Amino acid sequence: MNRLWGTITFRSLVSAYTRLQSSIVRDVRRIASSMSQATPGKFLLLQFGMSQVTQVGESISNLIAQVNSMIMNAVRNQKGG
Repeated sequence: MNRLWGTITFRSLVSAYTRLQSSIVRDVRRIASSMSQATPGKFLLLQFGMSQVTQVGESISNLIAQVNSMIMNAVRNQKGG
């Protein structure tokens, strides 16, 4: 079976999300531990990163909801309505 380059699995998507989330948590801790060196630019980058994590999380949630809906429809169709 040929595997396509760029194929995304649910596992790889969640793993990437977890890494992104962990990176943001590390950045928050780093900035919080050295507030004297924190700059407005660092806060803006951190805020942007946090919004990206939120968007990816919402996308994963929507994907799960769509898959769940498809499964429910398939089960309903098998039961005959």
